[in-house]
Amino acid sequence: MSIFCSSLNLHYLCYKELKKMTEQYKFGFLSSIPPVTKNLIIINFLCWLASLVLPKFGIDLIQLFGLHFPTASSFRFYQLFTYMFLHASYSIEHVFFNMFAVFMFGRVLENVWGKQRFLLFYLVTGVGAAVIQELVWFYMIYADATGAGIPLQELLMHPGINNLITIGASGAVFGILLAFGMLFPNAPLFLMFIPIPIKAKYFVIGYGIIELFLGVANFNGDNVAHFAHLGGMLFGFFMIRYWKKKDQDRGLFY
Repeated sequence: MSIFCSSLNLHYLCYKELKKMTEQYKFGFLSSIPPVTKNLIIINFLCWLASLVLPKFGIDLIQLFGLHFPTASSFRFYQLFTYMFLHASYSIEHVFFNMFAVFMFGRVLENVWGKQRFLLFYLVTGVGAAVIQELVWFYMIYADATGAGIPLQELLMHPGINNLITIGASGAVFGILLAFGMLFPNAPLFLMFIPIPIKAKYFVIGYGIIELFLGVANFNGDNVAHFAHLGGMLFGFFMIRYWKKKDQDRGLFY
């Protein structure tokens, strides 16, 4: 009887272990992603799907929650925050590559900083990118008004101002890239079509230079908010410098 019971216990323990291993195999990938990173990716994809479906019911999320210029009739203050959760609805590439970067680099930062600091960093760099984009728009409007001899106030209140709109998490993503480069400057990164590794610090510097060049060049047909990307990097840089100075005596900064 005791041998029979022991056999049953052994089989039961084996069954539990196999079940545990199966569950880890099924859910291990998602469970390996820290919560803020995972939720940001999920929210962004849900918003992207909503931007595809809701226009069929007369609801345009991009017009409602995308970033507009402050003098536009469609502008709302909350758009400085909400725009970063929307992406181009005509293709999946925009949201996919942004969220892939969040997955690749964001989870590392969240594991180092913790979820609260990482979330704050993500949101501040995203809002900071929006602020820079608004300043760039103002400069563009001012330059157009000056060049055409039109009063600035007239151009600021023109209905066409509503056509200025920005969406996407790229500002926050560029902040994440900068943070990774600052925290892990010598980490090797492998890029597609480049067979040799590039140190993170050189990758970030090079990417920043490219964005600056493209922003200044302002090529025809280029609708990418390059200066917003740089704005995310700029705000991220100052946040990290502030945290480093604040935490260096407490040993909390890595």
